[in-house]
Amino acid sequence: MKYLLDTHTWVWWNMRPQNLSRKVTKLIENEDGYDGLLLSAISPWEFSKLLEKGKIGISYNPEEWISTALEMPKLRFVHLTPIIAYRSTVLPKPFHDDPADQIIVATAREENATILTKDKRILNYQYVQSLW
Repeated sequence: MKYLLDTHTWVWWNMRPQNLSRKVTKLIENEDGYDGLLLSAISPWEFSKLLEKGKIGISYNPEEWISTALEMPKLRFVHLTPIIAYRSTVLPKPFHDDPADQIIVATAREENATILTKDKRILNYQYVQSLW
């Protein structure tokens, strides 16, 4: 089984793990229980935008934070391929128009992964597996 971390899940795991659900925390902690954790290329960008807008703050160099946060056990960074970019624009309806969420969902569908997310719009989307 593969799991794709939504951006907030990745950020919280590395900054505020108490914000994660018990189920997600136990799942991530049990490295033998999954084949891999995936992170979409859009997530570091979303994290950077949150910093830019002052919605989150960190006490040290953002580039170091990102590098460290990418060192999670079994984490595989999924690049934004031309196919994922295209498929993010033709997701089965209905889905909302947030481009980052569209890329995350398209990435999960391409990788046959379950998204770990608190986002109700993704949790309620019937064309991708998700859990919180």
